[in-house]
Amino acid sequence: MTDLGSLFFERVAVIGVGLLGASFALAAKEGRVCGHLRGYGRSEANLMRAQERGIINDYSLNLQEACDGADLILLSTPVGSFRPIVEEIRKGLSKGAIVTDVGSVKGQLVYDLEALMPEGVRYVGSHPIAGSHRSGSDEARPDLYRNSRCIVTPTETSDQEARERIISLWERLGSRVEVMNPFRHDEIYAAVSHLPHLIAYAMVNTVGAIDQSYISYAGQGFKDSTRIALSSPEMWRDISLLNRDNLISFTGIFRENLDRILKCMEEGDGSGVERELRQAQELRQRLQ
Repeated sequence: MTDLGSLFFERVAVIGVGLLGASFALAAKEGRVCGHLRGYGRSEANLMRAQERGIINDYSLNLQEACDGADLILLSTPVGSFRPIVEEIRKGLSKGAIVTDVGSVKGQLVYDLEALMPEGVRYVGSHPIAGSHRSGSDEARPDLYRNSRCIVTPTETSDQEARERIISLWERLGSRVEVMNPFRHDEIYAAVSHLPHLIAYAMVNTVGAIDQSYISYAGQGFKDSTRIALSSPEMWRDISLLNRDNLISFTGIFRENLDRILKCMEEGDGSGVERELRQAQELRQRLQ
């Protein structure tokens, strides 16, 4: 087991103090794995509230200043901003620092970020499978990552010591860590997360296109199946574009499945409709 001393980070920069970044800060404090926590974000009001709540020790509206002297940098902004952020801060990062993230897209992005690291700075991608459709530091809680899966996505050339520290860090925060190839990660989460989000948005827009007044008649089933459409459009714009190849491919498979049900309906084939629905029910029952 990794000892606490090797886990400890003296100065941590949390780039993006929203739900995920702020919850990380609270969990890191509770787990005693960091010293000074500095936040960075676009909204000073949000950063001030986070400081008042004790989530961060202080903050900066200057990106490079926020990372000054940090030995751990957590990227918790929309994934589309990761490359521009790293390009801006890379020259000022301290030797020995580790950069990680909470982004839900990995794939080529992991290799691009790793290539941007200056000499002596290591990057290891991570994706905690936790969150909510709500955002902002006001929603943060220290147990957000407890008992949740966290996917760590090193490359073939990732620094071994940095990899082990990031794995141990997430374990210390209560996560169940799994190491995975970055491209396999994107295939899996395109199927079980990214595509469902796009479908939820499309479902709401479909009702709007039929008649916007119908939305007020929606019951719990509609609310449950479209809750994730309340998520940040900015965040899901970036995810959709960065994982678009998988999403385009899997949307085709979704259409095929929907078309099979529609064909059965057109033919009045009740047993065919039931067969498709029962197949989905049985697979869904495997998810606890």
